[in-house]
Amino acid sequence: MEISILVYVLVGFIAQTIDGALGMAYGVSSNTFLLSLGIPPAAASASVHMAEVVTTGVSGFSHWRLGNVDWKLVKRLLIPGVIGGVAGAYLLTSIDGDVIKPWIAAYLLLMGVVIIYKAITTVPRNKPDDYHGPRISLLGLFGGFCDAIGGGGWGPVVTSTLVARGKYPRMTIGSVNFSEFFITFAESVTFVLALSFSQYWQIILGLLIGGGIAAPLAARMTKNLPLKALMILVGALIIILSIRTIYLALV
Repeated sequence: MEISILVYVLVGFIAQTIDGALGMAYGVSSNTFLLSLGIPPAAASASVHMAEVVTTGVSGFSHWRLGNVDWKLVKRLLIPGVIGGVAGAYLLTSIDGDVIKPWIAAYLLLMGVVIIYKAITTVPRNKPDDYHGPRISLLGLFGGFCDAIGGGGWGPVVTSTLVARGKYPRMTIGSVNFSEFFITFAESVTFVLALSFSQYWQIILGLLIGGGIAAPLAARMTKNLPLKALMILVGALIIILSIRTIYLALV
């Protein structure tokens, strides 16, 4: 049965509302919903990243204009993140979707657990850590790979890890968001070269419309939402949908 574009608009709206409130998890949320609707993993991840090129571009530009970008941190993250993202996208398009679907759902389930864990345990350090060592490049490589494979995860993997280590939240979020545009763009180019997008235009358009409607509303809602409770709720929703996808893929 063909899915209406209005469903994809709703997915984009919900995912952008979550992202606007948490500052992350657009890709994880939207990809989880798309997989639960029966969309193949490569198509879901590709559609999410095509839609994200616009949103990450606007976000990265805004952070740059506001002075929220630490160029030393960007230098550590950007190239490894692009390499990891391209490798993950290529791998995803080379594997049978039915075979890898439960594994992608398992990864997203893990991301749901990570979001809940971060909500409960993350406490800002008294002395922020501004040293950007080689391990950050490895984190960028891993984050880019996970982002492509799971249709999202750059924010939950990279931003939350750096903030938990004591990096300045404002500069970390700005730098990670600025880098994300280039990583998302590289992943999208890889998907375009490997897949035919004529059958996925409804998903991409729906995500863009829903996200565009939700973006200003989410910005207003953020002021009044209890952040930790919301993170736990989002994490739980991702876990439930991922378990459902795994069950349907295995039965």
